[in-house]
Amino acid sequence: MSPDPWIRAYDLLPEMLAVLLTGAVTTVEVTVGGFVLAVLFGLLFAVLQTVPARPARVLAGLYVEVFRGVPVLTQLFVLYFGLAEFGIRLHPLTAAVLGFGLNGGAYLTEVFRAGIGAVHQGQLEAAFMIGMTRLMGLRHVVLPQAIRVVLPPLGNFAVGLLKDTSLASAVAAPELAFRARTLVDQTYLSTQVYLLSAAIYLAMSLPLAHLTRRLEVRMGRGNP
Repeated sequence: MSPDPWIRAYDLLPEMLAVLLTGAVTTVEVTVGGFVLAVLFGLLFAVLQTVPARPARVLAGLYVEVFRGVPVLTQLFVLYFGLAEFGIRLHPLTAAVLGFGLNGGAYLTEVFRAGIGAVHQGQLEAAFMIGMTRLMGLRHVVLPQAIRVVLPPLGNFAVGLLKDTSLASAVAAPELAFRARTLVDQTYLSTQVYLLSAAIYLAMSLPLAHLTRRLEVRMGRGNP
């Protein structure tokens, strides 16, 4: 008679935790890398949307529409499998970080654009009056004020990104969801493994969500 699966899970708990925590570290790496890239892309294309040159605004708008209109999983497949058809083979983690960065940047472009738009136009005009260029005015006058507006949405985006990294398992990135699926194939303890991985996701996302709520309160966007 086979042992009770919960007893087996208890006996295998140290080994399963070691495997899942290794995946959790990779999940954090993908989250941080994707977040940094998304912020950089978001800032770049949000600034391009504010410049007078029409080609720059069209380019920014095209980027937003394309990467917001295509599911992130499809983008991961294109980066990992599609580029390989042209001889460009990305490491699974590289494809995951780049995919989440490009997709997230399209959403953050609109967030940063709204933050820049929340700063009164007179601030930039005053920067011009004292001899600043547009880029200098954006960097030293507008963006520091816009950042305060976009901090809560950035926090919400980070929480969502942490959970969305589970999609990276589809391109063999060895993050938490991938490690959990591998463990299930090896132990046949699907319920126990997925409950444990869910607990690890909660342990990572709840502190981040709490920090986001604190930011919303401090920025006057939540209830104290």
